[in-house]
Amino acid sequence: MIEKDKVTKERAVLVGLFGADVEKHQAEEYLDELEMLLYTAGGKTVDKILQNRNQPDVSTYIGKGKLDELAGNAKALKADIIVFDDDLSPTQARNIERATGAKILDRSGLILDIFASRAKTAAAKTQVELAQLQYLLPRLTRYWTHLSRQKGGIGTKGPGETQIETDRRLIGKRISVLKEKLRKLEKQRSTQRKGRQDIMRIAVVGYTNVGKSTLLNALVKTDVLAEDKLFATLDSTVRRFETRVTSVLLSDTVGFIRKLPHHLVDSFKSTLDEISESDLMMHVMDASSNQVNEYKKIVDETLKSIGADDKPVLQVFNKIDAVEDPARIAELRRDYPEAVFISAYRGIGLQDLENKIEEFAMADYKRRELRISMNNFKAISFIHDNSEVLHEKYDEEAVEIDFLMKKSLFPHLDRMIETIETE
Repeated sequence: MIEKDKVTKERAVLVGLFGADVEKHQAEEYLDELEMLLYTAGGKTVDKILQNRNQPDVSTYIGKGKLDELAGNAKALKADIIVFDDDLSPTQARNIERATGAKILDRSGLILDIFASRAKTAAAKTQVELAQLQYLLPRLTRYWTHLSRQKGGIGTKGPGETQIETDRRLIGKRISVLKEKLRKLEKQRSTQRKGRQDIMRIAVVGYTNVGKSTLLNALVKTDVLAEDKLFATLDSTVRRFETRVTSVLLSDTVGFIRKLPHHLVDSFKSTLDEISESDLMMHVMDASSNQVNEYKKIVDETLKSIGADDKPVLQVFNKIDAVEDPARIAELRRDYPEAVFISAYRGIGLQDLENKIEEFAMADYKRRELRISMNNFKAISFIHDNSEVLHEKYDEEAVEIDFLMKKSLFPHLDRMIETIETE
C-alpha cells in the first residue's frame, strides 16, 4: 500500500516579465530560480507565464488581457497561489487577487516566508520578524487584519481611528521593540568578535545554494546544515580551522540572491557584520552554473552595499564534478587564474584550497628567532601564549626561541623585551 504525502503542496503559477532590459532566456532562468524558491518554501509549480513588456503595468503588472489569461489558467490548473518574480504594489496585488481569486505573493514575500521557516536562533527570528513587519507596513490596505487586541487606557487614540491606523501604530511599536532587541544582540555579537580579534577570520560568502555549508563541513569535519535548497543557512556559523602552522575562523553566512529585498539586508546587518569585519572573504561560486558571472556580480554588489567590498577575496569554484564539458573548466581557469577549483561534496581539490588559506593566513605572520633572558618570564610567557613555537633551547641564562607570531603583536613583545633590558 502506497502512503500519500500527509502535507499537500500548494499549487502555484509563476509569472515574470521580459523586454528591453531583460531578455527572454534570462527571464526564463529567473523563473527557474523562483521555482527553486517555491520548492524550498514547500510549493509545487504547475505553470510558468512570461509576458513581453518593457515596464510592469501599474494596475495589473502584466496588463488586462494577460491577466484574464492568467485567471483562466490558474482556475483550470486549480492553482492555490500565483507568485510574481518582482515586488508588487498594493494596488497591483489587490487587482490581481480580485481577478484570479487566488492567493497572490511576490518575490520578497516568498523569500520572507522561507526565512521565517528557516530561522532557528533568537537573532534570526528577530531579524526575520523585523523584515516581515517592514514589508507588511506599506501593504496594510491589502493585508487588513487585527494584529492584536486594542487595549484601552490613558493615552490611547480617541474615537474615529480606523483598524488600519491601529494596525499601523501597533506594527510601528513592534518594529521599535525588535530594533532595540537587535541592538542588544549585536552588542553580544560584538563582544564575542572582540574575543576573536587575534585569530584570522574568513567569511565564506556566495550566491545561495553554491555549497558553502558543504564546504565548511568538508574543511572542519563539522555538521553545519547543508541541503540542496535555497537559504539553508541563515545564521553565521563560526568554526575553527587548523592549518599546519596556525588557526583561522571560518564563518558560514546567509547566501545572497538576485533581488534580495533591501529590508532583509538591513535587518540581517548583525549577521552580515561577520563579513564586514572579516580579514578575508572566501567567495564560493558554482562552476556548473551557466549564470556564474551574473551571480558573481550580484554578490559583489551586495557586498558593496554593506561596505565589505574592500576586503581581499579568495575565489573558489565548487561543484566541478557536476561540470560535464571540460572546456568549461578550462574557460573558468583562464578567466579566474587565481581561483581554486574544488568539489566539496567529493573532496576534490580541498588540499589546494587549504594551501591557499594557509598562504593568506601566513601573510599576517612573521617568523623570528630570539634569545631572551630567563628573567624576562613575561616575554617568554607572551610568546608561548600568542605564537606557534617551532623550536626552543634553554641554558642557565636564557632561552633561544624560534617562533611564528602575528605581525601586529611584535611591537608589544619588543616593548616587553626592551623594558627588561633597560632595567
